Amino acid sequence: MSNDLINHNKIFKYKMSFYYLSTIIYFVAFLLYVLIRGEFVEGSFKLITSDPIIYFFALIVIISLVSLLFNLYKSRYLKFGELSISFGDRFRVREFRFDDINKMKISREKNKGKNGVFKIVRIKLKNRRRLLVIRPYDYENGEELLKRFQELKSGIENK
Repeated sequence: MSNDLINHNKIFKYKMSFYYLSTIIYFVAFLLYVLIRGEFVEGSFKLITSDPIIYFFALIVIISLVSLLFNLYKSRYLKFGELSISFGDRFRVREFRFDDINKMKISREKNKGKNGVFKIVRIKLKNRRRLLVIRPYDYENGEELLKRFQELKSGIENK
């Protein structure tokens, strides 16, 4: 890969697979519990509504579903521009210029078998006290995003 990749506009969308999977798993667990706790009497199914665990499972499913819908509505993304990196969603866009980056650190993988899933990129900006912390694998095409950050880091260190 060359330095030309940083110069092209590329958008990386936030992965939603965690929210989908958790909502499905919680819903299946809720259904299994309802089926186990319910009573089949003479060919009909009677739900026991006095069980507080059913309400607890229902609350978890509802919260998971609301968080999924909210994150779908937000539609977060990360964009590499020609001179900046942007973090955006439906409501706002925060843009940080490459010139404003003071230091950049990409964590090393302690376990080689994990395939870099837990790598973290930390960016220190000149005009910001707190670090920007980015997990590249939270975005679609995480490997390409990580390579772009590595190229950006080598470009900053060569200044």
